Amino acid sequence: MIIEKGYSISESLGILWKNKNLGAIATGLVATLFSTMGPGMIVFNAANSGNLTDAQAVSWLLGIYLIGGLATIFMSLRYRLPVVTAFTIPGAVMLAKILPNFTLSEAVGAYIVVGVVTLILTISGLMKKFVEHIPVPVMLGMVGGVLLSFGIGMFTAAIKMPQVYGFMVISFFGIMAFKSFAKKVPPIIVAIIVGIVALAASNLITPVPLSFEISKPVLALPTFSLRAILDISFPLFFLVIGVQNIQAVGVLMAANYKVPINAMYLVPAIGTFINSLFGAHPAVTAGPSTAICAGPSAGEKKEHRFIAAFAEGVFWVSFALLAKIIVESVKMVPKEFTAVLAGLAMFEVFKSAFQGAFAGRFRTGALVAFFVAVTNLSILNIGAPLWAIILGLLTSLIVEREDFKLNKTENGKLLETAK
Repeated sequence: MIIEKGYSISESLGILWKNKNLGAIATGLVATLFSTMGPGMIVFNAANSGNLTDAQAVSWLLGIYLIGGLATIFMSLRYRLPVVTAFTIPGAVMLAKILPNFTLSEAVGAYIVVGVVTLILTISGLMKKFVEHIPVPVMLGMVGGVLLSFGIGMFTAAIKMPQVYGFMVISFFGIMAFKSFAKKVPPIIVAIIVGIVALAASNLITPVPLSFEISKPVLALPTFSLRAILDISFPLFFLVIGVQNIQAVGVLMAANYKVPINAMYLVPAIGTFINSLFGAHPAVTAGPSTAICAGPSAGEKKEHRFIAAFAEGVFWVSFALLAKIIVESVKMVPKEFTAVLAGLAMFEVFKSAFQGAFAGRFRTGALVAFFVAVTNLSILNIGAPLWAIILGLLTSLIVEREDFKLNKTENGKLLETAK
């Protein structure tokens, strides 16, 4: 089967409507703020570096957020999972340095190549086999290392400016202490309100002139250049399969969800083709945003946390249509505000990742994967998350061979039981 069987979208909509709640919507909003406030500016910077016109820059934003939002809505309803389709942020950073050397049409051709290769590997089944043969603790060690910076950023901001971000952290955990109250009033909502009030009291909200304008697409046609494929497609491909998508798979594994691996690669691959028509770079399954929506702030019941991802998809579509005005409006608050909210929303994901990575077998490989991921270094244009899995897996193969034997025996018993 090319793509995993899911649920009826109409039935999922019914479940969503019956179980809609403020916590899920607020968590979707937090994930949206995280993925738009900084990343939107990164894309604008990349567009300016590549000498794109304002219209082409807005079209780029329209593409990544519109297609990402629609794909997120589809995935959340089809699989009832808190999974978010987005775009590669490190890829946008890289493109800021590379785009000046190429025309937009050459870049678009390179984006399409990434989509084609990802699609072929997914349809062939090679991608799923690769992911399924990675020990889960090694995967979770990588996730813990990748997400660590969000926790550090949260507490760094809280310590540097306790009168704003410290109050946000204290209010979040303070509400968590009263479990019955926290079920009615999500801690993340309280943190947002406290943060906005504290920012206003500290005169840290900056007025910005806004102009209302609906985003318009600018059609981008591809040309295929070997140099662009080598310089753009090659590193972007490894960012997509080995840095971005693999994070989201690990996050859902940490939360004990059944992961539709093919769908999490296939849908972004299709999204990449559509993105390219807007002059936008490849779509991915987003690790951090998925982590935010998979946390308890999205709801007490795990099976209903897909509502947070659905809400983020709706917010993304709205952002896409109003990309220009929203990118300007997010300049009103400091970037630390979003960093703290993201860290708070992912707090339970940290706990699950570390518990899954270091509580059982493959702990040495998981620890190596964790440390490699923390470095955030790129070698041969391949990002740290993929190296973390490779080196963690090699470590386990060398020093934890018995764990592989036990794992294989248990899998065999499970298959016999299933028969």
